[in-house]
Amino acid sequence: MATDKEFVEYLVGQIEKSGEITAKSMFGEYGLFADRKIFALVCDNKLFVKSTVGGRTFIKNVTEAPPYPGAKNCFLIEEQLEDRKWLSQLVRITLKELPEPKPKKKKGKK
Repeated sequence: MATDKEFVEYLVGQIEKSGEITAKSMFGEYGLFADRKIFALVCDNKLFVKSTVGGRTFIKNVTEAPPYPGAKNCFLIEEQLEDRKWLSQLVRITLKELPEPKPKKKKGKK
């Protein structure tokens, strides 16, 4: 089941004070980015936030699951989606711990 674009737009609208939040379509699902740094995936209308030590401490009772078969476990966020303040804080904590995106390689001439 593919993710509804409206659901992704709702999630992007829920996250505040975390940089410029954007969603990019990826293989029929979506990646969520803050200032070019990917911090979550949205698959099958479920939010999967990348695992970090700070995020685990903040969430307390963590539910983890892979966003797709063969993927690493992420934090599955379900009950707090409507809590804008809580969700935004989780994103800010997660972003602090994630590495900066690698610079894109320039395409060479053939």
